[in-house]
Amino acid sequence: MPTIDFVIPLYNEQESLPAFHKLLQEMTLPDAYARRYIYVNDGSADGTAAMLDELARADARVKAIHLSRNFGHQAALCAGLDQATADIVVSMDGDGQHPPSLVQEMLRLHLLGYDIVQAQRLDDLDTRSVFKRVTSRSFYRLVSFVGEVNLAPGTSDFRLLSRQALDALRSLPEYHKFLRGMVVWIGFSHVMLPYKAASRLAGKPKYSLKRMMRLAADGFFSFSLVPLWIGLLLGSAFIALAVLELAYTTYVWLNGHQDQLVPGWTSLVLILTVASAISMILQGMLGIYVGMIFKEVKRRPVYLVKQSGYAAQRSKSGSAH
Repeated sequence: MPTIDFVIPLYNEQESLPAFHKLLQEMTLPDAYARRYIYVNDGSADGTAAMLDELARADARVKAIHLSRNFGHQAALCAGLDQATADIVVSMDGDGQHPPSLVQEMLRLHLLGYDIVQAQRLDDLDTRSVFKRVTSRSFYRLVSFVGEVNLAPGTSDFRLLSRQALDALRSLPEYHKFLRGMVVWIGFSHVMLPYKAASRLAGKPKYSLKRMMRLAADGFFSFSLVPLWIGLLLGSAFIALAVLELAYTTYVWLNGHQDQLVPGWTSLVLILTVASAISMILQGMLGIYVGMIFKEVKRRPVYLVKQSGYAAQRSKSGSAH
């Protein structure tokens, strides 16, 4: 019997967890599939951990993974994917905005031969602010334009992966995980499945502006070298302007109109300011890449598991991945 692992990262979701798990249990799947649930507690400070342990004790299909602290959504998702052993893996958020009813259509598309069924969130004017809609569209367009992958607007972490696609995804070793881009980069047969996000079951969104900016930075700098060329392009344009200025000055001198040349204090200050700005922009971008390289070469784990399995089963060695 083929198995499906549902991977759900959680952070302070005690209010929505009972209702969400009930939705998963009531979800209709073909009889040929056996299901399991892998919940990852990303260092929650509320009662999420205790609820997960209770679910694990009550249902043998539930596996609770507790990280040692809050490592972030992408790290928690990776922790769940690393523990998945099923033939098919479906990742989704535990707040109810990723409708479980869509899974049956994902399975149908998978049976047609697709290794990756990517859910694509359609903009909802009622549930998303103008700021989030504009920034989200701008980000995906920018990454698709300058990066190595083509990200469709509305791409989320709600997706189905075949075993082969998951193994390929897990083989990518980078520290800065941007799974939405990595899933596209591995290049397996892929299909988009549009959906309208449901309302949250309870609680408030956990993705603050800071977290959104960090995720966007990981996605942009992990899949594009264009920022490294910006300083070179600006420097080239500046050199071209300097050559034109030199040609003009030479022309004036050769024609005996030295009196037209005003001492260039203002232009000198402007040139120094622009040159300094270009240098600072380039150094800042280089600093970002060097910082990312620094984190990569340290080979620190993306996450640390404090406890995994049933409530009574503790990791003997504090498993790290």
